[in-house]
Amino acid sequence: MSVYLSMQRVRFSSPDAYQKFRTVFSDVRHHLMTKPGFIHLTWWDHPDEPGWYNEISMWASKESINDWHMDTYHKHAKEWAANGAIMEDIITNFELVGTRLLRICPTCGTLQDKPYEMEAEQKTLAEPCPKCGFNFPVAQETPTSTAVFKDVI
Repeated sequence: MSVYLSMQRVRFSSPDAYQKFRTVFSDVRHHLMTKPGFIHLTWWDHPDEPGWYNEISMWASKESINDWHMDTYHKHAKEWAANGAIMEDIITNFELVGTRLLRICPTCGTLQDKPYEMEAEQKTLAEPCPKCGFNFPVAQETPTSTAVFKDVI
């Protein structure tokens, strides 16, 4: 199964436009979680460049990301953003060729270096240390978080 990653680098036309975007974006999780093939979305402020924002999303197939782009909610959000909220949106798409997990247990020092399937990332990240059972932190969704993720396997 192919995994697709879409990356966007965005500048808004004003701080007010960004605040309005955050209202629209806060509801996107409810729509993404219903989409077959959706895996992960993260949005963050660039730490060194005020006004520069980054987003990545991962999908189980090119068809699943295309389905999202045809979604009524997504279409309206893009239309709203294109009417003045966004000054610049640079979109890049990639096809995943491999994933690896590198972990060093803070309790026993065990090194893990293993490939894993992106479609089961949350399951993999939730696995404890195989030697001592240490439970690694796993990001959880919160009402105000800008990360949304689910396994598709």
